[in-house]
Amino acid sequence: MTKVFPILVSLIFGVAQAQETSKTSKTEERNPDKFKQMYDLLATPNMYRTAAGAPGPEYYQQQADYKIDIELDDRNQKLYGTETITYTNNAKESLDYLWLQLDQNEKARNSNSPLVESNKTDPAISASSFSRRYLEEDFDGGFKIEYVKDAHGNPMRYTINQTMMRIELPKVLKHKEKISFSVKWWYNINNYIIDGGRSGYEHFEKDGNNLYILAQFYPRMAVYNDVEGWQNMQFWGSGEFALPFGNFEVNITVPADHIMEATGTLLNRNEVFTPEQVKRYAEAEKSFDKPVIVVTQAEAEAAEKGFSDKKKTWKFKAENVRDFGISTSRKFIYDAMAVKTGSTTSMAISLYPKEGNPLWGEYSTRMVAHTLKSYSSYTFDYPYPKAVSVNARDQGMEYPMICWNFGRPDENGKYSDNTKYGMLGVICHEVGHNFFPMIVNSDERQWTWMDEGLNTFMEYLAEQSFDPKFPSRRGPAKNIIPYMSGDQSGLEPIMTNSENLRQFGNNAYGKPATALNILRETIMGRELFDYAFKTYANRWKFKHPTPDDFFRTMEDASAVDLDWFWRGWFFTTDYNDIGIKEVKKYFVSNESSREVSDFMKTRRRRDSKPGAMVYMIAEGSPDYKPELNKPFKISDYQALEDYVNQRFTPEEKAKLTQPKYFYQVTFDKPGGLVMPIIVEITFEDGTTENHYFPAQIWRMNDKEVSRTFAVNKVISKIVVDPKEETADINTVNNSWPKTEEKSKFD
Repeated sequence: MTKVFPILVSLIFGVAQAQETSKTSKTEERNPDKFKQMYDLLATPNMYRTAAGAPGPEYYQQQADYKIDIELDDRNQKLYGTETITYTNNAKESLDYLWLQLDQNEKARNSNSPLVESNKTDPAISASSFSRRYLEEDFDGGFKIEYVKDAHGNPMRYTINQTMMRIELPKVLKHKEKISFSVKWWYNINNYIIDGGRSGYEHFEKDGNNLYILAQFYPRMAVYNDVEGWQNMQFWGSGEFALPFGNFEVNITVPADHIMEATGTLLNRNEVFTPEQVKRYAEAEKSFDKPVIVVTQAEAEAAEKGFSDKKKTWKFKAENVRDFGISTSRKFIYDAMAVKTGSTTSMAISLYPKEGNPLWGEYSTRMVAHTLKSYSSYTFDYPYPKAVSVNARDQGMEYPMICWNFGRPDENGKYSDNTKYGMLGVICHEVGHNFFPMIVNSDERQWTWMDEGLNTFMEYLAEQSFDPKFPSRRGPAKNIIPYMSGDQSGLEPIMTNSENLRQFGNNAYGKPATALNILRETIMGRELFDYAFKTYANRWKFKHPTPDDFFRTMEDASAVDLDWFWRGWFFTTDYNDIGIKEVKKYFVSNESSREVSDFMKTRRRRDSKPGAMVYMIAEGSPDYKPELNKPFKISDYQALEDYVNQRFTPEEKAKLTQPKYFYQVTFDKPGGLVMPIIVEITFEDGTTENHYFPAQIWRMNDKEVSRTFAVNKVISKIVVDPKEETADINTVNNSWPKTEEKSKFD
């Protein structure tokens, strides 16, 4: 019995709990509260992160400093490196071990990444794809770790688990203590055109050269923080990176005929550039209106014809960055100009092969400069010494101070508007990532939208200020409608881990960017939004924010309750669909009607002395009379005229409005989202009038609400969301009188 009784109690309690849960679920279904606060969804505030969305008094973050020496084997496409990492534990608790990211291992032959994807047999496949899939040996990628040693040169115990490496400490690392250790490694660099990836090399068949974009090239410290301890989720390929800040000293040895850029400040420009190139760079530092060509196309074309056996070492130093990226090739043209953002001056730089001209020479660096100015105006002055845009085929990827971007003309130097704007858009986007997440350092491995979504929104603002006719793909509300109106079984909420998104671009980029644009333009207004957004950026620059910190800051700095908005847009896949259900025209009458009898009974219960009454009769109701169909005048209604004469002075009477017509409009909401109702009224004479009703109008009835419009002219048309501001997926029900267009929801 002693064993049976707890089981019976558990069963009984479980059934009761299930019944109670069922009751709660049914209650919520009958009475959905779209405006309840998000206490059930947000983490409890604490001393690390406040309820206001700011870092708390006990907030901390770790620091990882690197000294790295690498050498590129251009003939065999290999990279060799050694690094010394100094790790500082700023957490109050002690650490038993350290976790490093080995993201190159995603390309290792024993990687699990390819095994988690569905793989069907294609009924038709190219010969090259068939060979790669079924005949050829897989690319031998991934780090080859040669040793891990402590500061005295003694071996340290380590365990590699796919893309993560745990280093076991000889003793616990206490608060404020540091530890230094060294790692030696090498790996085969992938041809990303063939093998895929966010970095690697592009091979040019015509001249035999390679263009390298090198990232995730070194074992990197993972983040340890107050939210989840070690961020040790594996790198599967979609969710990007979470990294601590630190200082870098990096020496990069490459063939002597290469031109390079990388994260940080170049310390030995006089050794790696020619005297003429050094002179040109000095001119670029003073040029704020146009780029200066530092390495000319003629110099690049001359270099790409050779293959130097000599070497040069480029030395870079970067402070307070979370990562490091490199691009190098003998094919590079190099141009640069200075950019002023507030109190800081930085360099906007572009590197591109001749295949990128004339497009890149004309536009790339100018877009880099414009992006820094635009983003700084909404956040903070760009703090780094430079921002570099590198032309790499089929790429769009970002690292501190450097990024790779697609977009090239054809072999004759011709290009379409699609190519031009595609290139400009990706440059703006990837340069913009310097702000989110390189400085406002969110966890991309968990929440792609926190960098991609915020950055896509900022990109939209920058594109439109660069060219008001810029064909921005994401940002405008109407552009997200095809996604939000899609099959719900194929959608996930924005608040879904990066690896579990099926429509990655729409979910992580498009929908959050649209949500922020709607907040700025329609719900909060630009002044309140911009202040709150800038507050978030400055609170969390060079720190590690979470989604909760963003949600809370946007409300805290604006005094706008947005829990209903975050809940609907970020935690559900609901869509917006608001329509006009019915329009009734009312006329004023001296005589009561059967239609209002019930109302009058209710009114008398509330007010024992209702006084003289004025009656509203709906057109088409049983008590409607044709003679009522006339413009309203106070003098036609004795009770009303008596009230006005007794209540107001002649001066006050002169200020009273004089509506002539009354329309009751009932709005319904087939969609799940609550959103503001934006109404445009058109009168018979062609003039218009606009009305805005906050989303809270739905708080008492999630299905339908009504508003009465007292106007001076006959209404000929009423339209909901006339400027397509709210991502309303079904505009057929947005107009009165009804349009002839058939709704796809019929």
